[in-house]
Amino acid sequence: MGLEPGADLIRVRWLGRLPYLEAWDLQKALWSGRVEGRGDDYLLLLEHPPVYTVGRNGDGRNLLVPTDSLSDAELHHVDRGGDITFHGPGQLVGYPILRLSDPKLIVPYVRALEQVLIDTLSDFGVGGWREEGLTGVWTEQGKVAAIGVRVSRQVTMHGFALNLDPDLEFFARMNPCGITDRPVTTLSSLLGRRVTLEEAVQTLIPRFVATFGRGAAEVQLGAFPGRQGVTRDFEVDRLLEAGTFSPDRHERQPLMVNGRLPGEPPRPEWMKVTARMDDDYLSLKKLMRSLDLHTVCEEAGCPNIYECWGSGTATLMILGDKCTRACGFCNVTTGKPTEFDELEPFRAAQAIKSMGLAHAVITSVNRDDLADGGAGIFAVTIRETRRLLPTCEIEVLIPDLKGDLDALGTILDAAPEVLNHNTETVLRLQREIRTSANYGRSLALLARAKAAGLLVKSGLIVGMGETKEEVIGALADLRAIGVDIVTIGQYLRPTPRHRPIDRYVHPAEFLEYRSFGESIGIPHVESGPLVRSSYHAKAAKAGVPAAAGSA
Repeated sequence: MGLEPGADLIRVRWLGRLPYLEAWDLQKALWSGRVEGRGDDYLLLLEHPPVYTVGRNGDGRNLLVPTDSLSDAELHHVDRGGDITFHGPGQLVGYPILRLSDPKLIVPYVRALEQVLIDTLSDFGVGGWREEGLTGVWTEQGKVAAIGVRVSRQVTMHGFALNLDPDLEFFARMNPCGITDRPVTTLSSLLGRRVTLEEAVQTLIPRFVATFGRGAAEVQLGAFPGRQGVTRDFEVDRLLEAGTFSPDRHERQPLMVNGRLPGEPPRPEWMKVTARMDDDYLSLKKLMRSLDLHTVCEEAGCPNIYECWGSGTATLMILGDKCTRACGFCNVTTGKPTEFDELEPFRAAQAIKSMGLAHAVITSVNRDDLADGGAGIFAVTIRETRRLLPTCEIEVLIPDLKGDLDALGTILDAAPEVLNHNTETVLRLQREIRTSANYGRSLALLARAKAAGLLVKSGLIVGMGETKEEVIGALADLRAIGVDIVTIGQYLRPTPRHRPIDRYVHPAEFLEYRSFGESIGIPHVESGPLVRSSYHAKAAKAGVPAAAGSA
């Protein structure tokens, strides 16, 4: 295949299960990044919840059941070629975002995708082939892989779906790709055993890279689902079971030696912070208590609290102080929230006015118990703050809202100056450290905010077991979707019960991350041992050119 001269790197990401619309919006962002020259070639590998998609060549007639009967699957009309197809659990879906050297290479590109799949089947000992006049990959039992693509401005979107072990009942509801006389099969049926996603991903990647990669491939894989009937054990689940995040922690504390858990490195000099409880600090603390407000500065044990509070700045935490999720690095209590305080936005706005802030940061716990994830309270807080203090810039640090596009739209409509959502850690460690989190979902949320024209920000915590190469890859991902500001800071274990510190990252390495981020075009990178998501927030926003915040 002819790729763009110099396009010698392809970034491969296994994202796990991701709803179709989130994956589509992520594709669009990566496509824009490739067209605009801020991103590399990508291959996104994932699995979807049940969904039917109808391409440009379809009109819906090949769906054989009424649309209102699809209670167990979504239906979307999309901009790829082809007719109707199905994606669902047990199917490996791949979305290549590649720059072709010539727009006339669309047909050879599709043939090359077919060959990747044929070669992958061959590695499993299965014979596959093309059928004249049709698209996809066929076997002695029927069609095992579908292909539908879009190429615009020489960059590809959409891609292929390989049936590993999906429920074929979903295929019976349609004429797949408009074909009425050919059966559909699965790789598991062909082999007489269940083929896992992990097997398929590990087999396909080398074949794809050999066909499309002109140089190095940078591969990052998220967690795979456990084998059938087996649940994988992640550290954050063990911490949750042990009561790490509970308000009632009566169990015996872990053994520590010289203030460290077994295997933890000693704290270096550059990580030591002096407590300075001056009048400004105490005054701000009194204000928060008088208005019955929470701050993430206190809840998360931020090391910069004395510096920030001493200068009259704080990050307000709305929606209570109990989180419906658990993260191995976070000290916020996990539990079932009992409060929903409709007056809280007004008290928060009053606090921001009392402090006379030029730049206010508002965040929250995760509220998965609320239909909109708390988006409505965010919006009211933004609008009330703007009413009381029109000159104040507002930055919101939001949870992922479970990927709810309407909930995100509620916040976007309130038009904060900065939308921040933290990816927190590298792709490999997401499930190990965070419950209910998804790296692809976080990227999709940031991409959606960027597409809405906002200045977009995200943050990473290091020292939790990631490699330098994984951090570099995460920075590349954030740049590719258009993130404007990135913060990178050292993980500090909040209590003996939390995830141990893997290592203290040297200040020189933080400078490397900043240098790399700036070299690939991220407008502002705040990187250092004590950096936190809201650290120097006003200065970071001021350091981004105005044009960078527009879509």
